[in-house]
Amino acid sequence: MPQGRVESIHIATAAKAPMVQVHEINAVPEVGLEGDRYAQKQGTFFKPEPDFELTLIEAEAVEAARKEFGLQLTPAESRRNVVTRGVPLNDLVGRDFQIGAVKAHGIRLCEPCSHLQALTGQPVIKALVHRGGLRAQILTEGPIRTGDVVSY
Repeated sequence: MPQGRVESIHIATAAKAPMVQVHEINAVPEVGLEGDRYAQKQGTFFKPEPDFELTLIEAEAVEAARKEFGLQLTPAESRRNVVTRGVPLNDLVGRDFQIGAVKAHGIRLCEPCSHLQALTGQPVIKALVHRGGLRAQILTEGPIRTGDVVSY
């Protein structure tokens, strides 16, 4: 079974609030990540739908955007919750996968938008198109920790 790792975890307590790095977070089905804006129904795009429970982005995508487009974007500024390394997230659309003890289901790509571009002040749409991450549904409750294995 192929696998990668969780490189970092980020949450924001309210819409437009800065993302804060945490080393462990509890994932809750039908809610999201405890303490995150979407779990608290405070996200800019909040809808009571499973694809707002968890977002992921590849560290490699952030690095490529920096190298290819000159973006000065940190993984936290991508506004995705979980930063992975060694996981082809686009391949997980429509598939179940495991993040440490948590089972999740990839729903759709998390394409960059004008809201993200406005918050960062950088041309993220062009730099992150088709590599802006994954929206996922949390299927089982449990902790997600930095360093956890992501298997798919």
